[in-house]
Amino acid sequence: MLRTVANVSWRKGLVSKCLLLLLGLCLAGCWSPQECRADLKTRLDATLAAPALRGAKLGVLVVRRSDGQVLYERNADGGLIPASNQKLLTATAALDALGAAYQFETVIAANAAPDAEGAVDTLYLRGTGDPALTSEQFWRLSADLRRKGLRRVRGDLILDDSVFDTVAWNPAWGKVSSRAYHSPVGGVSANYGSFAVEILPGLSVGAPARVALDPPIPYFKLSSQAVTGKAGSRSRPSVGRAALPANKEGQVRDQITVTGSIAAQGESRTVYRSVSDPLYYAGGLWQMQLEANGIVVEGQVRRGTAPKTTQELLVFEGFPLSEVVQRFVKYSNNSIAESLVKVLGARASGEPGTWSNGVVALRTQLANLGIDVSGLVMEDGSGLSRGNRVSARTLVQTLQVADRSFAWGPELIAALPIAGLDGTLEKRAEGALGRVRAKTGLLTGVTGLSGVVRSEDGNDMIFSILVNDYQQGDQAAMDGVDRFVEALVRPN
Repeated sequence: MLRTVANVSWRKGLVSKCLLLLLGLCLAGCWSPQECRADLKTRLDATLAAPALRGAKLGVLVVRRSDGQVLYERNADGGLIPASNQKLLTATAALDALGAAYQFETVIAANAAPDAEGAVDTLYLRGTGDPALTSEQFWRLSADLRRKGLRRVRGDLILDDSVFDTVAWNPAWGKVSSRAYHSPVGGVSANYGSFAVEILPGLSVGAPARVALDPPIPYFKLSSQAVTGKAGSRSRPSVGRAALPANKEGQVRDQITVTGSIAAQGESRTVYRSVSDPLYYAGGLWQMQLEANGIVVEGQVRRGTAPKTTQELLVFEGFPLSEVVQRFVKYSNNSIAESLVKVLGARASGEPGTWSNGVVALRTQLANLGIDVSGLVMEDGSGLSRGNRVSARTLVQTLQVADRSFAWGPELIAALPIAGLDGTLEKRAEGALGRVRAKTGLLTGVTGLSGVVRSEDGNDMIFSILVNDYQQGDQAAMDGVDRFVEALVRPN
């Protein structure tokens, strides 16, 4: 009797569980897991058939986060131009090779320790490729030197950038502009190789516009013909940057030319541009910050190397790599990407970092993680080159490797922009607000998105969508990609 009761109870429990499962499937709009997947496929097919993406080359893969089961794919192994989705590969390789807590060291040395007057004859700075030194960090570095007793440099500031080769722009990029995203790469750099130009209206219509450079250093020679337009008029300031011929000491400076107009009583405009020479720019900034800390520099900035007989004064540690990657991925910083490629090349080869040895090192690092690199074509670390080719499957594999990594995976996932909230997704995919973390990518005729999504019913997925050769413009294509991830967020 007890056995019969137990069997009845067990059967009732089983029936209850089946009914609950069936009810859940019905509420999801499908009668079986297969039908749920079919419903997801129908939704995603519809987004990819939208006019903005129709006729484009697509590479798409969506897998369940928990077990990697494929939920949707279309040409997932096709090699496409990834644009800045490439940065996922660079960040993964750097984090795995160096570690999340790694800090770049900038070494400061002198011909001797500061004398009784706090003076040295020559001050040297040796860079190790730190891609995230900023104006604020150069101030901190200079303040640390003052605490160590330095008050005067009788001679020159000599900067050593030999950790990298002298090629500042990747030849695969073709012609580069003075836009900030085309900043040069150097073993010593500052502010990601870029600077700001703030343009404000003058006191009256027709008066010269007010122009301020940040940082305000002699490396820049400013010429402004910008004027103040009528109140309510359209502000059209233009900023040009051109390298001036090097002087007899080999120093480079940049000519900054501002033209156009800015409306009276209107808001200021800030324009960002790249520099021509990262070392002389960083040197000029360093000199300014030394003098801001009461350290007089009587000489000038030069490129060179420190003799082995120098006295080490300071080893300045930069941001941990976890923070560097946060800035790099969240805001799609090209300068950091390319610096990290050369750092990996220098570390693996024992020679100055180049794009050639850097890409080899990056590729090897990814292969060692079990990522399929057989169809991978890499020419840089940022995705600026149109010669890069990556598949959606490779990007999903990379994210899966990060997701499984206890050592550095959380840092990479946390660095991904959040839909509708921050980074390069701050004003995108608002229909998936807070439910998508993904790396964006954009070149003319190329866009993509790769990351992690949590649906409204709590299902986590890893996905990548790459789109090349669309016909309706970049904004329309990005909107189409956003509709794709918003469809992923819907309950299944």
